Amino acid sequence: MKTVRMTMAQALVRFLDNQYIEFDGVEQKFVRGVFTLFGHGNVLGIGQALEEDPGELIVHQGKNEQGMAHAAIGYAKQMHRRQIYACTSSIGPGAANMVTAAGTATANRIPVLFLPGDTYATRQPDPVLQQVEQYYNIGITTNDAFKAVSRYWDRISRPEQLMSAAINAMRVLTNPADTGAVTLAMPQDVEAEAYDFPIEFLAKRVHRIERVLATKEMIRDAVKLIMSKKKPILICGGGVKYSEAQEAFRTFAEAFNIPFGETQAGKGAITWDHELNLGGIGATGNLAANTIAKEADLVIGVGTRYTDFTTSSKWLFQNPDVAFLNINIASFDAYKLDGVRVIADAKAALEAICKELKGLGYRSAYTTEIKEARDKWLQELDRLANVRYSEGFQPEIAGHKDEVIEEFGEKFGSYMPQTRVLGILNEMIDGNAIVVGSSGSLPGDMQRMWCPKAPDTYHMEYGYSCMGYEINAALGVKMARPDVEVYAMVGDGSYLMLHSELITSIQERKKINVVLFDNASFGCINNLQMGHGMGSFGTEFRMRNEQTGKLDGELMCIDFAKCAEGYGCKTYRVRSEEDLRNAIEDAKKQTVSTLIDIKVLPKTMTHDYESWWRVGNAEVARKQDIVKATEELKEELKKARKY
Repeated sequence: MKTVRMTMAQALVRFLDNQYIEFDGVEQKFVRGVFTLFGHGNVLGIGQALEEDPGELIVHQGKNEQGMAHAAIGYAKQMHRRQIYACTSSIGPGAANMVTAAGTATANRIPVLFLPGDTYATRQPDPVLQQVEQYYNIGITTNDAFKAVSRYWDRISRPEQLMSAAINAMRVLTNPADTGAVTLAMPQDVEAEAYDFPIEFLAKRVHRIERVLATKEMIRDAVKLIMSKKKPILICGGGVKYSEAQEAFRTFAEAFNIPFGETQAGKGAITWDHELNLGGIGATGNLAANTIAKEADLVIGVGTRYTDFTTSSKWLFQNPDVAFLNINIASFDAYKLDGVRVIADAKAALEAICKELKGLGYRSAYTTEIKEARDKWLQELDRLANVRYSEGFQPEIAGHKDEVIEEFGEKFGSYMPQTRVLGILNEMIDGNAIVVGSSGSLPGDMQRMWCPKAPDTYHMEYGYSCMGYEINAALGVKMARPDVEVYAMVGDGSYLMLHSELITSIQERKKINVVLFDNASFGCINNLQMGHGMGSFGTEFRMRNEQTGKLDGELMCIDFAKCAEGYGCKTYRVRSEEDLRNAIEDAKKQTVSTLIDIKVLPKTMTHDYESWWRVGNAEVARKQDIVKATEELKEELKKARKY
């Protein structure tokens, strides 16, 4: 067997450069490049290998380990998991910073390869800089924290272990049913150790993503169930996009007159104006989807994980005869809600079921209900998009701290409602532009209000709802789609949490647009606490009050535009509709990343529409509003499914 002598890190780089994907007969490179943030745990190992011979791998310099990993997630998600980035960090805190991103990748089933440096395998110099010593097990390091958030985890303690570890890593990264974060911990001495690696290990490998077909029995069971039901509803999950089953999904819905709701991951697979598209469903869903879902006697979930937001904590589907048909590549998800299971590729399964149903002449029993529900929602959508401040103004989330509206307006010189801002953005942002979001009140507003005019233009991370994802992932999205404008929709809280790769976007000349909604608070959580009987506690951005000693002083006024201007962004301060329109138009002309600092009134986001969400309310409290909210929660819980 022919061999070549290389360090472990050099062999890893050569291996990654030779991995390919084949899907539907199309072959492409699988690993596009590596995001790096060098420290003593990786700079002389994998850093040396990347400097000496990166092959076709593109090397990017991250600014924060979590931020660069979010960029990698955004890239892979926008590429439908067909191409990925690896991320390497030093040991200790650098590695720990990536744990959050690994959780984000795994929760969303997005492939990312994490390559954190590790302490010495020999243990000769222990304890080394940045080493956490556990007295009961000296073999535990920071990288063991990745185990809980990785689909596959390994530590390469000898150079020859790389071969089985790397092949297993590719097994998981290219598996649509089991993908997520893969972590290969690399002790810094082992990275630099040499071994005679077989040429075959380093040769080109093509990983074929197969369209797994449903068995005849699965199709038979699915058809039998559908035939027994009159008012089904489809749920369009993220798996529809990853399977590239958009056309099959649309054809299925149209053939049998079945309306569909969208999850955050599935939204945008079909354009918003399709007559059967009811829009977002569940806890952050809209009136149309949730109204139809409550009465549906069959829920056909396609490529969805059925999170508590999609099912309204298993409360939404109120028909006593409701059944579930789960079409999913992952058996884990197909088993949820005790549904009938079709464990298969979404596109292949929909086509097979469609063929059988057409032969039997099936059609749903809906008459005017779909159009009526959709028309009613469109009227409400128009109202939300045109809400304006005026005398006697009542915010959408009324009764919490109504007085803060005037306080905010006077402090910031802006009286713009959040839903009106979204209405203008919907109108002005080009139809082929991609919007990116993740956390706060904006995901709810966007699932309800955003109107995707072209496929794959809605990019929402809501499996982990990770604050700090938006701006950093927008860079990854732009790297995947350099031909279109990319907009990161982000709240002030999430911007403060993490926006490190905004600087990288400037360094890489990859223009992104940051649309920052500043309401001087963690507004979403403020709504949650106050809506369940609490006061406003620790969620507004206020100065410490010298009299009370609490954080209930004046609102903080942060000039985000000035901050981003220092990075090199083109920035805009928006206090009026005219400011906003001018900023959007001018931002389109820029070649450098932009930040639009919009001051939006608190409590002007969208509210619930025929939905419920289970939260952990205190069963014992002095405040009667909390006691009352807990009793109401218990009553609603009686209406929810038990499993």
